[in-house]
Amino acid sequence: MDLKLYSYWRSSAAYRVRIALNLKGLEYDLVPIHLLRDGGEHHRAAFLELNPQGLVPVLTDGGRVYRQSMAILEYLDEAYPEAPLLPSEIRARGRVRSLAQIIACDIHPLNNLRVNMYLDKELGIKGKDRIQWMNYWMTEGFTAFESMLAGSPTTGEFCEGDTPTMADCFLVPQVYNARRYGCDLAPFPLITEICERCEALAEFRVASPENQPDAET
Repeated sequence: MDLKLYSYWRSSAAYRVRIALNLKGLEYDLVPIHLLRDGGEHHRAAFLELNPQGLVPVLTDGGRVYRQSMAILEYLDEAYPEAPLLPSEIRARGRVRSLAQIIACDIHPLNNLRVNMYLDKELGIKGKDRIQWMNYWMTEGFTAFESMLAGSPTTGEFCEGDTPTMADCFLVPQVYNARRYGCDLAPFPLITEICERCEALAEFRVASPENQPDAET
């Protein structure tokens, strides 16, 4: 099998790629990288050769290595054009990218594992205060995301139209994190409805953290 995904079950960035691979019907080998055990397997020399940033996901396709979830999804769409993750119309593609980047650039970086660990260990921001930080930034981002959904006539059953796109691949994992940390989603009915439709699809269910071979209780 040429495609190999280095993943951690709770990584929302790896979750995005798992969804995308499933939506495109691509088979792949999954290589679990534990981000907490023994100081984090992503800090080991062998993994740093794959990704000097020490982050998951990493996708390999034959001898080529791809890093960063947005770039990986773009690559998959270009290399494997069946079941596209981006619409054919240029304006729709731009909108999908904008929605995805709200998650990738503005929400997720402020509440991912390494930021949490820095807040805890270096700044002494722990427990409820740290969760409050995370939920503040998720709420800020979701507010803009919800407004963009409500304000566009092209919002359909999913973020853009009636077929899941890259935007849905990014949204569902972020909502998973929001639920995990008790972020109030009541102000975001469109986000909630779209996520529920996505989660009813096998491609999303199979990709969910609890269904990964390295999932922990």
